[in-house]
Amino acid sequence: MTRALFIVDVQNDFTEGGALGVAGGDAVAAGITAHLTEHAGEYAVIVASRDWHDADSDNGGHIALEGPPDFVDTWPVHCVAGTTGAEYDPGLDTSAVTVHVKKGQGKPAYSLYEGATDDGETVAALLAAHGVTEVDVTGIATDHCVRASALDAIEHGIHVRVLTGLVAGVAPEASDAALAELAHAGAELVGAA
Repeated sequence: MTRALFIVDVQNDFTEGGALGVAGGDAVAAGITAHLTEHAGEYAVIVASRDWHDADSDNGGHIALEGPPDFVDTWPVHCVAGTTGAEYDPGLDTSAVTVHVKKGQGKPAYSLYEGATDDGETVAALLAAHGVTEVDVTGIATDHCVRASALDAIEHGIHVRVLTGLVAGVAPEASDAALAELAHAGAELVGAA
């Protein structure tokens, strides 16, 4: 069995003080760093994703430029390419990350699978090339991009473990519902180690 680690959107705009900051985001960044210190060698591939939205664009209707966002399909400006908000949270040590993926470039994108490397390689192709059959999922936000990434991995026939101590969500109820949905879809919910 070959295992990969997904680090989903641990970015300044999604941690405390960011445009869409979630409670516990900084702790997730620090927790993933600690997890990598102990377990990086257990992964054939470590994939970190970032929202990387185009500036001065609604990114396919994802960013609310006219009127208030509905926080379902439209969002405040966040994770604009090249800005501090789009960078990784400083508590996340990315030195062990083997692949960096950008998503949401001009269009809505929640799943890490919707992103690509700077060379244009998709996550699905990358995982297939490494023979990945299992993925541990961490990151932000449990009820949005973590959920979408884990569901896509399951759809691609990969066994998914969500490391529940290394995720943070927007809302407790929605996050609990997302974890229940993932478990129902076949994901294993486990502690950080």
